[in-house]
Amino acid sequence: MALDLTPEQRDIGRENYARTAEGLAHAVNPVTNRRDFMKSLAIAGAAVVPISAAVYFGYESLHGKPVKAALIGGGDEGGVLVGEHNPEFLEFVAVCDIRPSNMTRIFDGEPKGLRKGFKRIYGNNAEKQIHKYTGDYKEMLRNEPEIEAVVIAAPLCWHAKMAIDAMKIGQERGRPIHVLCEKLMGWNVGQCKKMVQTARETGSILAIGHQRHYSMLYAHATDIMNNDVLGDVHHIRALWHRNNSWPYVPAENGPKLAPVEQPFYKDGWFPPVLAEDYDALKADVQKYGFDNVEQLVRWRLWNQTGGGLMAELGSHQMDACSIFLGHVHPLAVTGIGGKYFYRKDRDDRDSEDHVFITYEFPGKNHPKGPARSDGTHGSDPDDKVIVTYSSINTNGFEPYGETVMGTRGTMIVEMESTVMLYPEKNPANKGPSDPKAMTVTVNAKGSDKPVLDSSSTWGPAVSSGQAGAGPVGGSAGGVVSRGYREEIEDFAFCVRQWQKGLDYTKQRLPRCDGEVALVDAVIALTANRAMRGTKENKNQPERVEFKDAWFDPQSAEVPDGDTKPKIEVS
Repeated sequence: MALDLTPEQRDIGRENYARTAEGLAHAVNPVTNRRDFMKSLAIAGAAVVPISAAVYFGYESLHGKPVKAALIGGGDEGGVLVGEHNPEFLEFVAVCDIRPSNMTRIFDGEPKGLRKGFKRIYGNNAEKQIHKYTGDYKEMLRNEPEIEAVVIAAPLCWHAKMAIDAMKIGQERGRPIHVLCEKLMGWNVGQCKKMVQTARETGSILAIGHQRHYSMLYAHATDIMNNDVLGDVHHIRALWHRNNSWPYVPAENGPKLAPVEQPFYKDGWFPPVLAEDYDALKADVQKYGFDNVEQLVRWRLWNQTGGGLMAELGSHQMDACSIFLGHVHPLAVTGIGGKYFYRKDRDDRDSEDHVFITYEFPGKNHPKGPARSDGTHGSDPDDKVIVTYSSINTNGFEPYGETVMGTRGTMIVEMESTVMLYPEKNPANKGPSDPKAMTVTVNAKGSDKPVLDSSSTWGPAVSSGQAGAGPVGGSAGGVVSRGYREEIEDFAFCVRQWQKGLDYTKQRLPRCDGEVALVDAVIALTANRAMRGTKENKNQPERVEFKDAWFDPQSAEVPDGDTKPKIEVS
């Protein structure tokens, strides 16, 4: 994110962040006479200790009554969700996947990483306890009466149909089937709105897997933003860069490959097609809505089955930026993107391999900015925050994340695991002029001094062994949760809290329910329109101004109305 940070400067940034969190937790606002940071940190004597994610996000144990769930899709994301779920909250009783290799993988897991597999979580009897379905997911939902919820980790083009079918089957049987669906929630905005409408009509929870809503790292970073630590923010730089240009080399003694085009490059979106999947599906893959087995396995490559880099990667960063800015809707978007690297004879695709997007968001003093404590809004239409996003496939020099730049400081959130904070140089103070070398002092919001101020010394900040440094800044060397586990736990808690007959708006809903996720979908998919143009002006980039109706699930207006889905929803 910051190209020229030395190891020492990175340590200073992490320690600055820890010191700031601790300072805000102790500081008393002279206006409100209370500690503003108490939502995220608790005072224990003189030390600051982080509260648990469950307390922060407002859920608790299910007291030995886990939610019985089914999984649709045992591939990459299904493997992560299974690997990160807590069986005390969600217990899988059935799984459906039409690819034999995925069914094996979801049970056996992987030796390293997040995809642990059912056997490592439930033991070697998992294959007897969890029923397998290799065809119609609706058969599974109708044949397993104890299912209370379904987790959907299928190709994007199937999200809406599967979610809507599950909720309707729950309505038919008289007991809801609640849905946790991977992001992006739907292939186009119209499908997303239909999902939200169906959740209301059937009395089902619809949660979408934008896991940053459950990341304590992002929660603390947002608290920093809310306390005006960075001053006036007018630019956020977000990115997700990868290098998928290296030759693909099949593993020695690896699985047999299908007689189709195999990868030229090592690219997760263009994986090898295995013979066992090809042989099992080649005769009837069309009934699942795909032209051939290659399209099923590599669904992210086609615009009719996937959403491109903005849906798969950019939606994460734009979700984070939306959270930082108070969940405001963007004003406009421009962008350019294209297939600049892959060619017809080498891992060809529809989707762009490079995208460069610029969003205009309302600032805190803009009329469409976040509401103030008294419910009013600002009056300055020129107060904007410019958010740039880039995603490329040919260079991984910078890790993914967000850099938030304000008049008083810069905050870097890197790879969902580390936060670094650097003050702007206060000309009234002596000391180093390079912000990357400065430590910080913290003042109460509302005082006559900046909340974040540079120190006049080079001395080290809070050591990584002191309370607050590691859990808050991500610098103690421990594993930082990316939010998957907390997301699933809260979803299960919401299912247990659900009251049949209670007004939908009064139910306990997840932090990223359908209406929240609809905003993320509109932001990501409108960027695709800005890059690709409309049906009448194909491949003509345009500046698109967002309409309020696009974010309203009851409105028929959508930004991508001329797109035709491959998988229709009823």
